[in-house]
Amino acid sequence: MFAVVRTGGKQYRVAAGDKIVVEKLAGEAGDTVTLGDVLLAGEGGDLKPTDGLTVSAEIIAQAKADKVTVFKKRRRHNYRRKRGHRQQHTILRITAIGDRKAEKPKKAVKTGQPAAEAAPAAAEAPAKKAKPKKAETPATEAKPKPQAPLKVEGAESEMTDSPKPARKKASPKKPAADKNA
Repeated sequence: MFAVVRTGGKQYRVAAGDKIVVEKLAGEAGDTVTLGDVLLAGEGGDLKPTDGLTVSAEIIAQAKADKVTVFKKRRRHNYRRKRGHRQQHTILRITAIGDRKAEKPKKAVKTGQPAAEAAPAAAEAPAKKAKPKKAETPATEAKPKPQAPLKVEGAESEMTDSPKPARKKASPKKPAADKNA
């Protein structure tokens, strides 16, 4: 069974056994809280009447959220303000919706018990499905090798991208012919 409850100005969809984080409620860890503002209740696809329906929860802890930094600034007015804020919240475990209580998890089998007693408990536990392994790349797969640097004749250093052609040697200048002659 599920219910939609309103607390702290927010709405939460809960079921028996769920853990939720809500705005701070009065109480200490271990206390029981009753949430009376139930907006919707149902089981599967069927809706149930919410008249007089309450949700009971157990406080797990009182905690603070992560820090939020508030920074104000006005340009060219030498105005800067930096403040931090940590919102307080309560962590709840839903114990019951109406008259339906949460099922308590079964305890693990101790290793000191005889095998005959441990076998029925192990048979009751559902078998876990094996997760399919991701396809791994074989280690023998050839990886592209980096190219060797190209050598260009007449170049001072090795080049790797686009080599420029070697410069032509300048031919000796011939004396200019006399135009007046």
